[in-house]
Amino acid sequence: MRQTPAQRHRMHRLALQQAELAHAANAHGQTTGTAYELQLAQLHQHRLRLKDLQSVEKKVEAKRVLLPEYDAYIDGVLQARPGTQDDVLATVLVWHIDAGNYARALQLADYALASGMSPPDRYNRDLPTIVQDEVAEAILGGKLQGADAVQVAAQAMALTEHADTPDQAKAKLYKAAGWAVLGKTGGHDVDMKTRTLKACKEALPLLQRALQLDSRTGVKKDIERLERRLAKLD
Repeated sequence: MRQTPAQRHRMHRLALQQAELAHAANAHGQTTGTAYELQLAQLHQHRLRLKDLQSVEKKVEAKRVLLPEYDAYIDGVLQARPGTQDDVLATVLVWHIDAGNYARALQLADYALASGMSPPDRYNRDLPTIVQDEVAEAILGGKLQGADAVQVAAQAMALTEHADTPDQAKAKLYKAAGWAVLGKTGGHDVDMKTRTLKACKEALPLLQRALQLDSRTGVKKDIERLERRLAKLD
């Protein structure tokens, strides 16, 4: 059932009070309190609803509908920033990525990563790796394009650059950032002559870094094409 404005206001207030108390008690412990317990219960029910869906597309559509139910709570936590482990926020972060709400996901990731938060046990990757993998996949798969792709890739890189993540995940994000700068939306898109020189100059070091991190990341041909294009300027 969708929350009323009064319920959203109450949840935001509870989350804010709970976060402040949690921070005072234990800045790096597990989140507790009425608001958190209510949201955990809601999350459990929503997971059961999603489990009944076979289609990935339908799961994504369902998440888009369900996510606003957590906004009041999440906004309260972000305002107070207690720094405690919060399985609700971590799960909602991943759901926002799944739903294509990248700006909101990275807003949550900024707080979650600064707090050292871990994803719930059902995820077999840590949060920095999830951010790198999923943002890269969105760009490389053509779901995220244009200026939005450039901005999201840059944010994801800045948030996770110093995290201890697998080289393959970091390489994939560098590759995606290079593709975003070039406006490249798939492996079939190989013509570098149509790209501006500015884009070619910016993309080349990103793709070179991807290759340095993972020789199998699939950027060698792009690098060669960019180098040929830029060599003509000498």
